[in-house]
Amino acid sequence: MARRTQQISARANAERDTGQSTSPIDLIRSTSMQRPRSRHSFNTTALLLLDLISDFRFPAGECLLRAALPAARQIAALKRRARSAGFPTVYVNDNPGKWQSDRQELLQRCLGERSRGRELVQLIAPQIDDYFIFKPRHSGFFETPLESLLHSLHVDRLILTGTTSHQCVLFTAMDAYVRNFQLTVPRDCIAAASVAQTQHALFILRSSLGARTPLAESLGGRRLTNG
Repeated sequence: MARRTQQISARANAERDTGQSTSPIDLIRSTSMQRPRSRHSFNTTALLLLDLISDFRFPAGECLLRAALPAARQIAALKRRARSAGFPTVYVNDNPGKWQSDRQELLQRCLGERSRGRELVQLIAPQIDDYFIFKPRHSGFFETPLESLLHSLHVDRLILTGTTSHQCVLFTAMDAYVRNFQLTVPRDCIAAASVAQTQHALFILRSSLGARTPLAESLGGRRLTNG
């Protein structure tokens, strides 16, 4: 601010010496235009995995797991391509411990022999350099640091995957949309307890949020960036 004030003052003095006159508003506009642009551009894609680290021991959990397993296989392959392209992966997961949850403890429990979701979690378990955020409600943005994280990574495009299609995926997509993120939601990388719930979510994603919903296998190279 001090530098900007000095610029305005110096220009005003020069114009007084030459007899020219410029309004204060014009001075502010002209000096604002001289500010250096950020060296960072927001042109990075991030892959989000929603609510997939779970033992699926809840009402309708078994039905959801049946639908989520095929989606998890597609997500695992998509994640490998995203990592090869240098894109960050962010896990956003329900918070079963009421803010006392621990990523490693949750992962170990869901990989345990008695865990219903063991096979799925083995497919898509986070790696050491993946990001992991707990969320209290449906949307990954609600009362979480997700937005700050994405901005720090210079992300403006999101690939949303996970469960459930009509709740956490859809609510996260809505919050991403109002924050001006570009959205891709591979239609074979989301799941719900019923096909009808996923189809309903896909309709809203396409018609109201402008999301692209291709098959995951079509996302690679430039398509991984542009959807």
